[in-house]
Amino acid sequence: ASRDHTERMLAAFGADIKIIQEGFGRLIQCHGYADLEAQTVFVPSDPSSAAFPICAALMVNNSNIKVCNVCQNDTRDGLMITLKEMGADLEIENERNFHGEIVADVVVKSSHLRGVDIPPERVVSMIDEFPILAAVSAIADGKTIMRGLGELRVKESDRLSTIARGLESSGVMIEEGKDFLIVHGRGPNSVRGGVKIETHYDHRIAMAFLCLGLVSEKPIVVDDCRSIGTSFPNFINLMKNLGANVQLEQHNAI
Repeated sequence: ASRDHTERMLAAFGADIKIIQEGFGRLIQCHGYADLEAQTVFVPSDPSSAAFPICAALMVNNSNIKVCNVCQNDTRDGLMITLKEMGADLEIENERNFHGEIVADVVVKSSHLRGVDIPPERVVSMIDEFPILAAVSAIADGKTIMRGLGELRVKESDRLSTIARGLESSGVMIEEGKDFLIVHGRGPNSVRGGVKIETHYDHRIAMAFLCLGLVSEKPIVVDDCRSIGTSFPNFINLMKNLGANVQLEQHNAI
Protein backbone atom coordinates (compact mmCIF):
# COMPACT_ATOMS: atom_id res chain seq x y z
CA ALA A 1 0.00 0.00 0.00
CA SER A 2 1.20 3.54 -0.75
CA ARG A 3 -0.02 7.08 -0.20
CA ASP A 4 -2.36 8.19 -2.97
CA HIS A 5 -1.98 11.99 -2.96
CA THR A 6 -0.54 11.98 -6.49
CA GLU A 7 -3.36 9.91 -7.95
CA ARG A 8 -5.99 12.14 -6.33
CA MET A 9 -4.34 15.32 -7.62
CA LEU A 10 -3.90 13.98 -11.15
CA ALA A 11 -7.55 12.98 -11.28
CA ALA A 12 -8.57 16.47 -10.10
CA PHE A 13 -6.54 17.95 -12.99
CA GLY A 14 -8.37 15.70 -15.45
CA ALA A 15 -5.94 12.81 -15.93
CA ASP A 16 -7.28 9.46 -17.11
CA ILE A 17 -6.29 7.41 -14.09
CA LYS A 18 -7.73 4.16 -12.77
CA ILE A 19 -7.11 2.57 -9.37
CA ILE A 20 -7.70 -1.16 -8.93
CA GLN A 21 -7.55 -2.59 -5.40
CA GLU A 22 -5.33 -5.69 -5.18
CA GLY A 23 -5.21 -7.13 -1.67
CA PHE A 24 -3.55 -4.57 0.62
CA GLY A 25 -2.07 -2.72 -2.36
CA ARG A 26 -3.33 -1.05 -5.52
CA LEU A 27 -2.74 -1.29 -9.25
CA ILE A 28 -2.50 2.22 -10.71
CA GLN A 29 -3.16 2.74 -14.42
CA CYS A 30 -2.54 6.14 -16.01
CA HIS A 31 -3.04 6.87 -19.73
CA GLY A 32 -0.79 9.52 -21.23
CA TYR A 33 -1.57 12.63 -23.31
CA ALA A 34 -4.50 13.70 -21.16
CA ASP A 35 -5.83 17.25 -21.50
CA LEU A 36 -5.06 18.56 -18.04
CA GLU A 37 -6.92 21.63 -16.82
CA ALA A 38 -5.26 24.27 -14.63
CA GLN A 39 -6.55 24.38 -11.07
CA THR A 40 -6.24 26.63 -8.05
CA VAL A 41 -4.76 24.17 -5.58
CA PHE A 42 -5.29 24.20 -1.83
CA VAL A 43 -2.62 22.14 -0.08
CA PRO A 44 -3.93 20.62 3.18
CA SER A 45 -1.92 20.68 6.39
CA ASP A 46 0.39 17.67 6.60
CA PRO A 47 -0.90 15.12 9.15
CA SER A 48 2.65 14.07 10.06
CA SER A 49 3.48 17.65 11.10
CA ALA A 50 0.10 18.25 12.72
CA ALA A 51 0.79 15.20 14.90
CA PHE A 52 3.27 17.13 17.08
CA PRO A 53 1.02 19.95 18.39
CA ILE A 54 -1.89 17.50 18.57
CA CYS A 55 0.06 15.03 20.73
CA ALA A 56 1.61 17.81 22.81
CA ALA A 57 -1.90 19.05 23.64
CA LEU A 58 -2.92 15.54 24.70
CA MET A 59 0.04 15.33 27.07
CA VAL A 60 0.05 18.81 28.66
CA ASN A 61 -2.58 19.49 31.33
CA ASN A 62 -5.36 21.98 30.59
CA SER A 63 -4.60 22.12 26.87
CA ASN A 64 -7.29 22.81 24.28
CA ILE A 65 -6.27 23.59 20.69
CA LYS A 66 -7.65 23.42 17.16
CA VAL A 67 -5.41 22.44 14.25
CA CYS A 68 -7.01 23.60 11.02
CA ASN A 69 -7.14 22.14 7.51
CA VAL A 70 -5.51 18.81 8.34
CA CYS A 71 -5.50 16.22 5.54
CA GLN A 72 -7.76 13.27 6.43
CA ASN A 73 -6.56 10.96 3.64
CA ASP A 74 -7.31 7.38 4.67
CA THR A 75 -3.74 6.31 3.84
CA ARG A 76 -2.54 8.69 6.59
CA ASP A 77 -5.09 8.28 9.39
CA GLY A 78 -3.44 5.60 11.55
CA LEU A 79 -2.32 7.98 14.30
CA MET A 80 -5.76 9.54 14.74
CA ILE A 81 -7.34 6.08 15.00
CA THR A 82 -4.71 4.99 17.54
CA LEU A 83 -5.03 8.12 19.68
CA LYS A 84 -8.81 7.65 19.89
CA GLU A 85 -8.28 4.03 20.95
CA MET A 86 -5.97 5.34 23.69
CA GLY A 87 -8.78 7.54 24.99
CA ALA A 88 -7.85 10.87 23.40
CA ASP A 89 -10.37 13.72 23.60
CA LEU A 90 -10.09 14.40 19.89
CA GLU A 91 -12.83 15.61 17.52
CA ILE A 92 -12.81 15.94 13.72
CA GLU A 93 -14.83 18.97 12.60
CA ASN A 94 -15.79 20.74 9.38
CA GLU A 95 -14.87 18.01 6.90
CA ARG A 96 -14.70 19.15 3.27
CA ASN A 97 -13.24 18.01 -0.04
CA PHE A 98 -10.41 19.81 -1.85
CA HIS A 99 -9.35 18.29 -5.17
CA GLY A 100 -10.11 14.77 -4.00
CA GLU A 101 -8.53 15.18 -0.55
CA ILE A 102 -10.71 15.22 2.57
CA VAL A 103 -9.67 18.08 4.88
CA ALA A 104 -10.92 18.83 8.41
CA ASP A 105 -10.14 20.72 11.60
CA VAL A 106 -8.90 18.69 14.57
CA VAL A 107 -9.93 19.82 18.06
CA VAL A 108 -7.89 18.21 20.82
CA LYS A 109 -7.87 18.50 24.62
CA SER A 110 -5.51 17.10 27.24
CA SER A 111 -6.47 13.52 28.02
CA HIS A 112 -5.70 10.64 30.35
CA LEU A 113 -4.47 7.95 27.95
CA ARG A 114 -4.13 4.18 28.14
CA GLY A 115 -1.74 1.84 26.35
CA VAL A 116 -2.92 -0.10 23.30
CA ASP A 117 -1.78 -2.89 20.98
CA ILE A 118 -1.41 -1.40 17.48
CA PRO A 119 -2.15 -3.87 14.65
CA PRO A 120 0.81 -4.22 12.24
CA GLU A 121 -1.42 -3.58 9.21
CA ARG A 122 -1.96 -0.01 10.48
CA VAL A 123 1.75 0.84 10.45
CA VAL A 124 1.88 1.97 6.82
CA SER A 125 -0.71 4.68 7.51
CA MET A 126 1.29 6.18 10.40
CA ILE A 127 4.94 5.26 9.77
CA ASP A 128 6.22 8.82 10.31
CA GLU A 129 4.24 9.33 13.50
CA PHE A 130 5.85 6.63 15.64
CA PRO A 131 8.43 8.95 17.27
CA ILE A 132 5.72 11.21 18.70
CA LEU A 133 3.41 8.26 19.44
CA ALA A 134 6.22 6.68 21.49
CA ALA A 135 6.49 9.92 23.47
CA VAL A 136 2.73 9.92 24.11
CA SER A 137 2.87 6.25 25.12
CA ALA A 138 5.37 7.10 27.86
CA ILE A 139 2.72 9.04 29.80
CA ALA A 140 -0.15 6.63 29.08
CA ASP A 141 -1.25 4.00 31.60
CA GLY A 142 -0.06 0.53 30.62
CA LYS A 143 1.99 -0.79 27.75
CA THR A 144 1.70 0.29 24.14
CA ILE A 145 2.78 -2.42 21.70
CA MET A 146 4.05 -1.37 18.27
CA ARG A 147 4.93 -4.11 15.78
CA GLY A 148 5.96 -4.18 12.14
CA LEU A 149 8.33 -1.22 12.51
CA GLY A 150 11.24 -2.53 10.42
CA GLU A 151 11.06 0.46 8.05
CA LEU A 152 11.99 2.76 10.95
CA ARG A 153 15.48 1.23 10.87
CA VAL A 154 16.13 2.89 7.49
CA LYS A 155 14.62 6.36 7.91
CA GLU A 156 16.67 9.56 8.40
CA SER A 157 18.20 7.65 11.31
CA ASP A 158 17.60 4.23 12.80
CA ARG A 159 14.50 5.71 14.34
CA LEU A 160 13.54 2.61 16.25
CA SER A 161 16.85 2.48 18.11
CA THR A 162 17.00 6.27 18.56
CA ILE A 163 13.49 6.38 20.05
CA ALA A 164 14.28 3.46 22.36
CA ARG A 165 17.55 4.94 23.64
CA GLY A 166 15.97 8.35 24.16
CA LEU A 167 13.07 6.95 26.15
CA GLU A 168 15.34 4.74 28.25
CA SER A 169 17.61 7.64 29.13
CA SER A 170 14.52 9.66 30.13
CA GLY A 171 13.49 6.98 32.63
CA VAL A 172 10.87 5.19 30.52
CA MET A 173 10.79 1.38 30.53
CA ILE A 174 10.82 -0.06 27.00
CA GLU A 175 11.37 -3.32 25.14
CA GLU A 176 12.99 -3.17 21.70
CA GLY A 177 13.21 -5.86 19.05
CA LYS A 178 14.21 -6.03 15.41
CA ASP A 179 10.85 -4.65 14.27
CA PHE A 180 8.92 -3.86 17.44
CA LEU A 181 8.84 -1.46 20.36
CA ILE A 182 6.89 -1.84 23.59
CA VAL A 183 6.58 1.23 25.81
CA HIS A 184 5.58 0.60 29.42
CA GLY A 185 3.72 3.80 30.26
CA ARG A 186 3.34 4.76 33.90
CA GLY A 187 0.86 7.58 33.50
CA PRO A 188 1.17 11.35 33.77
CA ASN A 189 4.17 12.90 35.56
CA SER A 190 6.18 9.67 35.23
CA VAL A 191 8.93 10.76 32.81
CA ARG A 192 12.14 11.75 34.58
CA GLY A 193 13.89 13.62 31.76
CA GLY A 194 17.09 15.46 32.62
CA VAL A 195 18.89 14.11 29.54
CA LYS A 196 20.38 15.22 26.25
CA ILE A 197 18.96 13.32 23.27
CA GLU A 198 21.11 12.35 20.30
CA THR A 199 18.79 13.03 17.36
CA HIS A 200 21.21 11.91 14.62
CA TYR A 201 19.96 14.97 12.70
CA ASP A 202 16.48 13.47 12.48
CA HIS A 203 13.73 16.11 12.51
CA ARG A 204 10.98 13.87 13.86
CA ILE A 205 13.15 12.61 16.72
CA ALA A 206 13.99 16.20 17.70
CA MET A 207 10.35 17.33 17.71
CA ALA A 208 9.11 14.21 19.52
CA PHE A 209 11.53 14.62 22.43
CA LEU A 210 10.92 18.36 22.66
CA CYS A 211 7.23 17.52 23.09
CA LEU A 212 8.06 14.89 25.71
CA GLY A 213 10.15 17.50 27.53
CA LEU A 214 7.00 19.57 28.06
CA VAL A 215 5.78 16.95 30.57
CA SER A 216 9.05 15.55 31.97
CA GLU A 217 10.16 16.19 35.56
CA LYS A 218 13.46 17.68 34.37
CA PRO A 219 14.16 19.37 31.01
CA ILE A 220 14.97 17.32 27.92
CA VAL A 221 17.61 18.77 25.60
CA VAL A 222 18.01 17.79 21.95
CA ASP A 223 21.54 17.91 20.59
CA ASP A 224 20.69 19.77 17.37
CA CYS A 225 17.34 21.23 16.33
CA ARG A 226 18.39 22.50 12.89
CA SER A 227 17.02 19.34 11.26
CA ILE A 228 13.49 20.46 12.19
CA GLY A 229 13.66 22.83 9.22
CA THR A 230 13.43 19.75 6.97
CA SER A 231 9.68 19.45 7.49
CA PHE A 232 8.43 22.03 10.03
CA PRO A 233 10.55 25.21 10.00
CA ASN A 234 8.15 27.19 12.22
CA PHE A 235 7.71 24.38 14.78
CA ILE A 236 9.48 26.09 17.69
CA ASN A 237 7.76 29.45 17.19
CA LEU A 238 4.37 27.74 16.82
CA MET A 239 4.89 25.76 20.02
CA LYS A 240 6.00 28.89 21.89
CA ASN A 241 2.87 30.69 20.72
CA LEU A 242 0.83 27.82 22.20
CA GLY A 243 2.56 28.39 25.54
CA ALA A 244 5.30 25.75 25.36
CA ASN A 245 8.50 26.46 27.28
CA VAL A 246 11.05 25.80 24.52
CA GLN A 247 14.39 27.60 24.64
CA LEU A 248 17.11 27.76 22.01
CA GLU A 249 20.72 27.44 23.13
CA GLN A 250 22.98 27.96 20.11
CA HIS A 251 22.07 24.95 17.90
CA ASN A 252 20.29 23.07 20.67
CA ALA A 253 16.75 23.26 21.96
CA ILE A 254 15.51 22.57 25.45
